[in-house]
Amino acid sequence: MSSNTYAQALPDLPDVIRAAVLTRPMQVEIREVPMPKLRPDEVLVKVMAVGVCGSDVHYYEHGRIGPYVVKKPLILGHECSGIVAAVGSEATRFKLGDRVAIEPGVTCGKCDACKAGRYNLCPHVQFLATPPVDGAFVQYIAMREDFLFPIPDSLSFEEAAMNEPFSVGIHAAKRAGLQPGSTVAIMGMGPVGLMAVVAAKAFGAANIIVTDLEPIRLEAALRLGAAHAINIREEDPLEAIKRLTGGVGVDYAFETAGNPKALQTALLSLRRGGKLTIVGLPQQDGIELNVPFIADNEVDIYGVFRYANTYPQGIAFLSSGIADVPSLITDRYPLEQAGEALERARTNKSGSLKVMVYPNGQP
Repeated sequence: MSSNTYAQALPDLPDVIRAAVLTRPMQVEIREVPMPKLRPDEVLVKVMAVGVCGSDVHYYEHGRIGPYVVKKPLILGHECSGIVAAVGSEATRFKLGDRVAIEPGVTCGKCDACKAGRYNLCPHVQFLATPPVDGAFVQYIAMREDFLFPIPDSLSFEEAAMNEPFSVGIHAAKRAGLQPGSTVAIMGMGPVGLMAVVAAKAFGAANIIVTDLEPIRLEAALRLGAAHAINIREEDPLEAIKRLTGGVGVDYAFETAGNPKALQTALLSLRRGGKLTIVGLPQQDGIELNVPFIADNEVDIYGVFRYANTYPQGIAFLSSGIADVPSLITDRYPLEQAGEALERARTNKSGSLKVMVYPNGQP
């Protein structure tokens, strides 16, 4: 790294670093790549923990998600945290050694969406591990300083990385205006659904009902704060929710799995005047929904795309010890085994919750 690109840097930073690179579907190679060069407003982060997300698995398996196609070798990973290793010449918010959570979508700050505070809708966003932008399965990463957030010493790097899926749940709760004392149904207990349980709890939900078909995920949801867990292999979820709510239905329903049947069930589980929040992205564009039910019951429907203005709040919630989030981490891999980590997440739905990768060794 040239000395004129940063104001401060740790000694003996290497010129070449290791990265796990998706070269084609189902194939990941460990390659040496150049150390990132810092722009003046950027900070270099030594990446300490990266969670494997469902989108990473989808790119690994299929090489695309909708219009986002992997056309050249791509570094995956976007749920990440680390340690400040160098500071750009105009960056002022961090110093060497600071522990940080990384918000992975860098936006322009100038468009109408950014100016309105809805920067998750920025058409110019550069989101880690969304083609063609490389992600965090790499030892060091350069990020604009306003997308880094300090974390206390009491918060582990793994928990800080989990703030990314947690932010989706926080944003969903905010979009729906989730009120204390309310009843919430959450369909799908993958990592996003599980962190949505924590978000609903943080926003004061009094009764959280969850559905899934994997016992390990339902058990995790109960540990995190759900009151009732419905195994959809064993009972009809809609009938169970109606029974648990005295036939009234829930105030809020979140669909986090991207499953058409779950979305239809989520809608019909609502009480009159209830609110449906669509978090999961289904494979198909069109899904049949009961329009008379929506109109007759004045159901409000909210779409959720990532999140905005959630990171500090998420870090505060996680730091409070509101839930046993570390218990969700079931599998740990070094960077050299990132391919195995992706394969584990892809194939072990009944045994794994969150798979974590450590680009610089496990802390």
